[in-house]
Amino acid sequence: MVGRFERFSYAISEISKYWHKLAAEEMAPYGLRAAHSVYLLALAREPGGMTASQLCEACGKDKGDVSRRMAILEKKALVRKEGGFHNGYGGLFRLTPEGLAAAEHVKARAGLAVYLAGSGLTEESRAVFYEALDSIVERLQALGREGLPET
Repeated sequence: MVGRFERFSYAISEISKYWHKLAAEEMAPYGLRAAHSVYLLALAREPGGMTASQLCEACGKDKGDVSRRMAILEKKALVRKEGGFHNGYGGLFRLTPEGLAAAEHVKARAGLAVYLAGSGLTEESRAVFYEALDSIVERLQALGREGLPET
């Protein structure tokens, strides 16, 4: 019999693997990787722009990852950085019109993937699933901060 830990770990791993595969396929026409999609979507939600720190928070990434990904998105003319200091620090990242179009494409395709993946769920089971998922995330975050209790 497969235990809860194995079942949970396997399911999370499979979801992550196939989600990244689908995201990679959608980002390939832009010459980008799956990891760029999260930044495009975050910036599309904030048309006023976001700082590197805000992107770290919104995307759950560290500053090094944000810096690398934003540099690539700038090079591809999907993002522009406005303001900031002469040494490159500070300022807001904003989507260019091409970046907004890419973000809208990714958002639509991601929405389709989520719809198709959950098409066998009722609205009630979907609500319970997301409630449970949010609860697990919150508890794992707390355990990550505080550590596992001694038993």
